[in-house]
Amino acid sequence: MPIEELTRNAVDVLPEGGLEAKLKLGRPLRVKLGIDVTSPDIHLGRGIPLQRMRAFQDEGHKAVFIVGDYTTRIGDPSGRSSERPILSDEEIDANAQVYLDQAKTILRDDPELLEVRYNGEWLSKLSYADVVRLGRIVTVARMLERDDFEKRYRAGEPISVSELLYPLMQAYDSVAVEADVELGGTDQLYNLLAGREVMEAYGLEPQVVLTTPLLLSWDGEKMSSSVGNNVPLTAAPEEMFGRTMRIPDSQLEEWWSLIAEQPVPDGDPMEAKLALARFIVARSYGEEGARAAEEHFTRVIRDHEPPEEMPEHGLPTGDPIHLPALLADAFGISTSEARRLIAQGGVKLDGEVVSELDVPRERLAGAVLQAGKRRFVRLNEAT
Repeated sequence: MPIEELTRNAVDVLPEGGLEAKLKLGRPLRVKLGIDVTSPDIHLGRGIPLQRMRAFQDEGHKAVFIVGDYTTRIGDPSGRSSERPILSDEEIDANAQVYLDQAKTILRDDPELLEVRYNGEWLSKLSYADVVRLGRIVTVARMLERDDFEKRYRAGEPISVSELLYPLMQAYDSVAVEADVELGGTDQLYNLLAGREVMEAYGLEPQVVLTTPLLLSWDGEKMSSSVGNNVPLTAAPEEMFGRTMRIPDSQLEEWWSLIAEQPVPDGDPMEAKLALARFIVARSYGEEGARAAEEHFTRVIRDHEPPEEMPEHGLPTGDPIHLPALLADAFGISTSEARRLIAQGGVKLDGEVVSELDVPRERLAGAVLQAGKRRFVRLNEAT
């Protein structure tokens, strides 16, 4: 595989000529990617560096996937205007398992090509003296050169000492696993370069740094789990398909290039978008999953018909039934949101818009209740 395939879509490959030199070592490289478990999913944007890791695997190199169970307790400050909330141990453990399952939708799950590590293995064992030694490697002035820290410092916003330690902890991961290459998004460039400094301070050959672009979502903002504009790698197939179809035509070239690693097909943008959605779902669920997701999208979104299968929901007691309360119970939304949906014409019974707040029971029994474009339940008499 030409080096251009390993570095496809890369923004930074540092130092210049460094990757070529590593490849000439004549052994499988240890290619590191670490992901903190701050939320319960890996989305398409986070999958882009995973795709580069897969390319290295395909050439026989070892992917070293680090689950940041310990660094999550500090919180990566990259791109943040405030300190991240700290998750409980239970949340971290649950997210870690989900992350690993999702990463394997892209990575080759072969013990010869994949090494999974949790950075609590080594970071939890560092003594206070070890942390002080790490703290001597990079100066505070150097830390404050980071855009996110500099902006917060100038604005008088707090920066905790633990946040200053984060890049050093991530860098120590590279020492622990003796990384040859570290991958990450462009927002990780400072942290990855810090890894080179720390490795050198510990007498190791510094890693090569390779960054990939940040994926913009349909709203033009960086894809983010916390914002909700994301496409998780193991979301329900119909949800993955539907969310992909939300991107505007202007983003087709970017998504095809970064995710499918192919040029946009010639012809109708809608067909190109459908093909991309099929690719994304098939990668996680196979061709059959992609076909079912497209059929669901065509039926529910394009043809405005209810899905063939849907959950059932029992009716509460009383007659008439207060529709906002029923919607809240059936779809897990607030009654105020339910009222807004009704006012906006977003609630239907058997395909017909319903505007009243109190509905006769006989009209609801056996009917299909729809909220928005994608949420459906069949109502029945509770047993």
